[in-house]
Amino acid sequence: MDLTPLVISAKLALLTTLLLPLVAAPIAYALAFFRFRGKSVADALVSLPMVLPPTVLGFALLVCMSPGAPLGAAWESLFGQRLVFSFAGILIASLVYNLPFAVQPMRAAFQKLDHRLLEAAAVLGLSPTAAFFRVVLPNSLPGLCAASVLVFAHSLGEFGVILMVGGSMPGSTKVASIAIFEAVEALRYDDALYLSLALIPISFAALMTINRLGNGSRS
Repeated sequence: MDLTPLVISAKLALLTTLLLPLVAAPIAYALAFFRFRGKSVADALVSLPMVLPPTVLGFALLVCMSPGAPLGAAWESLFGQRLVFSFAGILIASLVYNLPFAVQPMRAAFQKLDHRLLEAAAVLGLSPTAAFFRVVLPNSLPGLCAASVLVFAHSLGEFGVILMVGGSMPGSTKVASIAIFEAVEALRYDDALYLSLALIPISFAALMTINRLGNGSRS
């Protein structure tokens, strides 16, 4: 059995988990504490990947990343290769698809903070940016960890978005979920079973971790 799809899935999930908080944390902070015009629209846009069918989101990203689109053209001019049907393309798709799964838990963790901490930070003269790094993040670690684990687990099971953007390129974009689908189509049930059994304990461990972090934050 070829284990390359599992390796690609693990690589994709790990990079998504490492990179996404850099984008999701500031967004969650702004949605949790700031008031601004169009906040409800911004909130809806961030949450949109949760309710859109993955194939619809994948098609939209495919169009945006195509060589004729500004993003795809800029990427090809900078790096000399197409963004679609590449690992970089499915990584960007994974970041977009998983954004609400990172923002929502982070936002909930931020909103649970004692507001007196933020008031004290303001009295001490800390800017919102300084308060974010010195007060909000250190006091929201369980929520941040839970969001990271959720994103990792969710990334392992991506199918529709990845298939639309990356296709099924062996050694590049063929992740475990696509390999399982293709194995079932080819009646190679043993391969599908082994790949599925490899993903089940990882997903179960991720859920157990999230539950423990949630229970710890409530204690």
